[in-house]
Amino acid sequence: MPKGYWIVRLDVADPERYKAYVAANAEPLRKYGARFLVRGGQFETPEGSSRARNVVLEFSSYQAALDCWKSPEYQAALALRQPVSTADVVIIEGYEGPQPSSV
Repeated sequence: MPKGYWIVRLDVADPERYKAYVAANAEPLRKYGARFLVRGGQFETPEGSSRARNVVLEFSSYQAALDCWKSPEYQAALALRQPVSTADVVIIEGYEGPQPSSV
């Protein structure tokens, strides 16, 4: 079964109030087995647009990624984030097919 991912691009307008969201999202992310693959860090945008912060979370399955997002616990955390940030979020199924061959 392919893993599931949240791909998040984010601008935070109020870093102090954003901390409440970070504290509140810890429990649902733990409950649904999320693992941070990317959490901030250096980046370049060679094409298209970007936001100030990027996050990629991995879940054991696409369904787990959806269930976490839709959970009452995460929705309560989200209510804390939305007034103090602007985000683009994609929940996507991982790919397990063929990969490019090395030469």
